Amino acid sequence: MSWHPQYRSSKFRHVFGKPASKENCYDSVPITHSVHDNHFCAVNPHFIAVVTECAGGGAFLVIPLNQTGKLDPHYPKVCGHKGNVLDIKWNPFNDFEIASCSEDATIKIWDIPTQLLTRNLTVFRKELTGHARRVGLVEWHPTAANILFSSGYDYKVMVWNLDTTESVIVNPVRTICCHQDVILSMSFNTNGSLLATTCKDRKIRILDPRAGAVLQEASYKGHRANKVLFLGNLKKLLSTGTSRWNNRQMAVWDQDNLSVPLTEEDLDGSSGVLFPFYDADTSMLYVVGKGDGNIRYYEVSADKPHLNYLTEYRSYNPQKGIGVMPKRGLDVSSCEIFRFYKLITTKSLIEPVSMIVPRRSESYQEDIYPPTAGAQPSMTAQEWLCGMDKGPVLVSLRPGSEQLCPRPLLPERPPSLNQTGRLAVQDGQRTFSLREETVPRWAAEHRLEEKKTRLTNGFDIFECPPPKTENELLQMFYRQQEEIRRLRELVTQREVQAKQLELEIKNLRMGSERF
Repeated sequence: MSWHPQYRSSKFRHVFGKPASKENCYDSVPITHSVHDNHFCAVNPHFIAVVTECAGGGAFLVIPLNQTGKLDPHYPKVCGHKGNVLDIKWNPFNDFEIASCSEDATIKIWDIPTQLLTRNLTVFRKELTGHARRVGLVEWHPTAANILFSSGYDYKVMVWNLDTTESVIVNPVRTICCHQDVILSMSFNTNGSLLATTCKDRKIRILDPRAGAVLQEASYKGHRANKVLFLGNLKKLLSTGTSRWNNRQMAVWDQDNLSVPLTEEDLDGSSGVLFPFYDADTSMLYVVGKGDGNIRYYEVSADKPHLNYLTEYRSYNPQKGIGVMPKRGLDVSSCEIFRFYKLITTKSLIEPVSMIVPRRSESYQEDIYPPTAGAQPSMTAQEWLCGMDKGPVLVSLRPGSEQLCPRPLLPERPPSLNQTGRLAVQDGQRTFSLREETVPRWAAEHRLEEKKTRLTNGFDIFECPPPKTENELLQMFYRQQEEIRRLRELVTQREVQAKQLELEIKNLRMGSERF
């Protein structure tokens, strides 16, 4: 009989939640009072967007991420819908473009200016008017540019191609009509070739988003699913919902067989909807309950029991909605692996909560930051519509690094080489040499001498970046003190050697005078 240890070895065992201080929160934010089960918040590295109330229609706020503190009561809104806004999502490949859907049965695409808004933004870039009833969800394709999915209370999922010059788009490129009731959630797999949905009939469906065909359908009666999520490249799904006894429950499914869940786990008897968030880079699952103050997190594995409970972040402030920062917007210097933005309606507050891996070293931690999805699409909308599937373009989160597998940009005209071996750029005025130009030896030596003159206390004042934290400042101070101490010892040794040399010279002179 094999013995299994009671505790698993994991680098994320001691992850803890760190709420932001009061001055780093967003105060006096008029958060919506809608009872719709959505996040009501969308975040990217530049802005935080929050659904709010507006007389005569729906609106949402777009706040710069660094504009913390108390919000001006007359802060400009993005308002153009005739009904309440139900969902908002940032374009994953453009931090200044956001999609919103509303009870007025339309979807609008907005261009957010780079400077601060000075008045209400009412001019949208595109309007999508294909749904017959209110639109409850919008979702961008994870790898293809300008592909947007929407689901409405007309039981339809529509696929939109925004790569057109039309400002009002009436006909989607595809309409999926396989659902018998209201769609509650949508989720893509990693490369966007599969779409999972949950419906009010409590069934989970896996669809081909291009053809609209149902590939798998769960008819399991013991779990009534509300939200569904693809678990990265594990070929598994996670759903949250309720059990037969109305307990809140999570279930893990094999995406190739939805007849019976692989595992089920009951949580509690509360009634709030559970929002799942999965981080494929760390294989961690976060479960946020609407109306709860806590955030549970698990480590997901391909083997049983699939869900390994770690711990939970606890707070007395219940959240109405939640926003999540993309991985490229995290603070890697503090070992932050996830960041939530809690909407606390009782205090009109948005509170950031950072999930931190405790590490002693402040250097970049390669093991907890593998290559992650960047902000560049891997294919165009037309390529995806023609049947192409590609994974996301990966980037490294190391400061100063570039993307690992960039998508080659095909020029309209092939570049030509002239006889001198230079690449002629037809659209610009400069020419770049393909050969490495030879540098005279005296020039190289001059550059070396020039670089030596820039060294101060062993540091290059141009290449060494300034300290960003108090610990970095202390480390630099200690290194400088060590360098000063070493130089003082060197000076003392030279002084002793000089005195010994003077003494020897004096002895030689005295000996010569005697003879």
